[in-house]
Amino acid sequence: MPALSSAQDVLAVELKEIHSAERQLSKVLPRLMKKVSSERLREMLEQRVEQGETLIENIEGALSEMDTPKSRQKNVAAEGLIEDANHHLEEIEEESLVDPILLASVQKIEHYCIAAWGTAASLGRLLNQEQTVDAMEQALEEGKRFDEELTKLAEEELNPAMLAGEEEEDDEDEDDDEEEQDGESEGEGEQKPQRQASKSQASKSQGSKSQGSKSQGSKSQSKSRAKGRKGR
Repeated sequence: MPALSSAQDVLAVELKEIHSAERQLSKVLPRLMKKVSSERLREMLEQRVEQGETLIENIEGALSEMDTPKSRQKNVAAEGLIEDANHHLEEIEEESLVDPILLASVQKIEHYCIAAWGTAASLGRLLNQEQTVDAMEQALEEGKRFDEELTKLAEEELNPAMLAGEEEEDDEDEDDDEEEQDGESEGEGEQKPQRQASKSQASKSQGSKSQGSKSQGSKSQSKSRAKGRKGR
């Protein structure tokens, strides 16, 4: 960042950072649009790209009016917000979460932009920089409307769809659990007749053994009686 020695220097830095933020958005928003399922959200992002292109031109005109060199200055705040958006999207496993998370990320960036535009507009009025004031006021009007439309889309469409997707997933999990329980019950039902049959066979075997023991006992008694007769 160059040395700041006047209010005009501060305004110039603000405009250059806004310029950098819009240039970064002009590159990332088209990539994000490819991941969007909501047609309405895609249309809004396309409109935001067009507004950004106009704002870049207006800022370049404002900097020329101030006789400020058009040196490039990277906006690290905007860069961080964009990186945060990409990071969240990379972590998504459920498709129904893409649109709500992407919308929320874009809205965070827009809130930052609105704050930056308001600061630049205030400084422009202080320094009687009419072109700067006009550009920032136009950006503020469009940005606040865009923010309101994002909120409406999130609350009326995307967030309810996200919740409905979670409920459907929960229902599927419950159905899977019930199927598993039914399968276990059927398995137990098949095992019970087998156990009962095994018990019956075991009982029959024991009965046969008992009968065999009784027969052997009778034979022994008969032999004993025969020996007794012979002895007499």
